[in-house]
Amino acid sequence: MPKTFSSPAEFAAAAGTHVGVSDWVTVTQDRIDTFADATGDHQWIHVDPARAANGPFGAPIAHGYLTLSLIPVLTQGVYKIEDVRMGVNYGLNKVRFMNPVTVGSRVRASIDVVSADEVPGGGRQIVNRVTVEIEGADKPACVAETVVRVY
Repeated sequence: MPKTFSSPAEFAAAAGTHVGVSDWVTVTQDRIDTFADATGDHQWIHVDPARAANGPFGAPIAHGYLTLSLIPVLTQGVYKIEDVRMGVNYGLNKVRFMNPVTVGSRVRASIDVVSADEVPGGGRQIVNRVTVEIEGADKPACVAETVVRVY
């Protein structure tokens, strides 16, 4: 169950804190193949299980951008802000892919609120540090600072 904040102003008070961890999501070969089709990136390390088994990672790996694109589905289960008409992605401040996600791995997001500052138009710009963890791995798959505006 996501942690619920009654308003963007209440969420702003969470700046500098850890708000939670998502449920695990399994990265399947079907998800990887679908992402490859959507982006046109059909590199063998992603979509050729037989060849990838003999490659540097021992199995197919998810695209880094696939890992990044899972952040919305992972974070929606961590927190919710009420009294918001809409939210829009504003960008990313920093992204690092530190560990490959092999097919069949489970990932989850750990979220720290960096800031939630007011912006013109009555909204707030939220910066979260999202760490995408791989079950059983010492190093995360990805650490990203996401920037979202809510109105």
